[in-house]
Amino acid sequence: MNRPRTTVERTVVGPDPERSYRAVSGRDPRYDGRIYVGVVTTGVYCRPSCPSRTPLPTNCRFYSSAAAAVAAGFRACRRCRPDALPGSKDWDVRGDLAARALRLIRDGAVDDLSVTGLADVLHVSARHLQRVLVAEVGATPLQLAQTRRAQLARMLIDQTTLSMSDVAFAAGFQSIRQFNDVMRDEYGATPSSLRRGSAADDDRKPEEGARLSLRLRCTPPYDSASWLEHVTARAVPGHERVGPDGTVSGVCRAARSAVEVTVRFPADAAHVQAELSLGSLEDLSEVVARLRHWLDLDADPAQIGAALGSDPRLREFVAARPGLRVAGALDPVALAFRAVLGQQISVAGARTLTARLVEMLGESGLAELRHFPSAGAIAAAGPERLQTIGLTHARAATLVALAQAVDAGLELAPGGDRDRAREQLAGLPGIGPWTVEYIALRALGDADAFPGSDLVLRNQLGGVTARAANELAAAWRPWRAYAAQHLWTAASRQHAQPRQANDARSAPSVPMTKESVR
Repeated sequence: MNRPRTTVERTVVGPDPERSYRAVSGRDPRYDGRIYVGVVTTGVYCRPSCPSRTPLPTNCRFYSSAAAAVAAGFRACRRCRPDALPGSKDWDVRGDLAARALRLIRDGAVDDLSVTGLADVLHVSARHLQRVLVAEVGATPLQLAQTRRAQLARMLIDQTTLSMSDVAFAAGFQSIRQFNDVMRDEYGATPSSLRRGSAADDDRKPEEGARLSLRLRCTPPYDSASWLEHVTARAVPGHERVGPDGTVSGVCRAARSAVEVTVRFPADAAHVQAELSLGSLEDLSEVVARLRHWLDLDADPAQIGAALGSDPRLREFVAARPGLRVAGALDPVALAFRAVLGQQISVAGARTLTARLVEMLGESGLAELRHFPSAGAIAAAGPERLQTIGLTHARAATLVALAQAVDAGLELAPGGDRDRAREQLAGLPGIGPWTVEYIALRALGDADAFPGSDLVLRNQLGGVTARAANELAAAWRPWRAYAAQHLWTAASRQHAQPRQANDARSAPSVPMTKESVR
């Protein structure tokens, strides 16, 4: 039996019932992940494309999130598995309180800070935050966080041999009892019964480290070739590795430990395979969120394609690459430093400078790869030492200023305040509109970011000015980042490699050493 739910304090604005029922009766997969249908006669919630018998309209209740369906007392359907759906980008195109809260919850803020701590970060009261989220998505912050934990736990139960106690703590639960209660609410079953043929679990504490192989779901199609092309061109020697079989490996630091990740793209375009080596299982939730951002797994190609494909400037590109994704960042802070290093020079030149920075200041990591230097290490190095890798004094000073800002609290993760981050970045010396928008696009995950001063984008639009590029791009809102990625990818396929737009006055010199020309 489900536990009593928190009382809804305001009327919830959910999906349109008529349109939602048409999606359900037509088993339309385009609405999977955007609409959830609760069936009152069975007590389960499903995706619109569920192959089960279509319920009568009077027996359907529609929700915009899985957490809202669970909050209303429904459990996940075991046939269509709506809990296994990718997330939604709808909240990534908004900057209001509800959208920021949902992005932070998605990234584990409630696990780390509690609901009160999340409200403090958002500068509102916990009560006000709860009212807003209940009105927007039909669930409280705690319910949203619990559904997120339960979905990660279910993935671990299905795909790994971890003990139930390890699953519980890896998914972010604070106790085995809480884990059991939430899983019963979400799935109407105990965790152990969800694992077919599992052995009896023990009560041991979570392991200190683990190697895991996980299938991370996405909405097909997924244009892995374009994503790989982008990442391969920018892979930093000694920090990242691209294998001949199309695998991409890298290292990063999570909250508690160092992490090694390798991703590969199987023929099944509905998921990406991730191989993880973690120093602590409790970092798993954070790492999965980072991977989903890096790989852009929550994008809905049909939704984005419908918005961009009607424009004659983009129609051909969208038709050729319907599953194009915007490569995010495994380490958003490192991405910001890499953006500064890439000002005014070619991709190859930026790659060379970044490799030198990693070699000079990065710590040894796993798999013979080095970590990207921390902001503290870059700030401590100072402009004079940074100049030794081939930077001008001005560019080195910009790196130090950015490092100091990060140490002082500049938030560059996808859940951060984008407006505030843009404002703080723009106030740093040597950082102008191109760098701000590029960081917003790849580090902050802003689906509407658009670096209009970028020379490649301007050339692809007919050699227009930055102002004209921004005016043309207004028609592509709120998916301008995807429009930019289409234009960049098309230029790359045409073997066009002009220099990127500049935010500073002079380009950094890159001495022609053996390393820089290989």
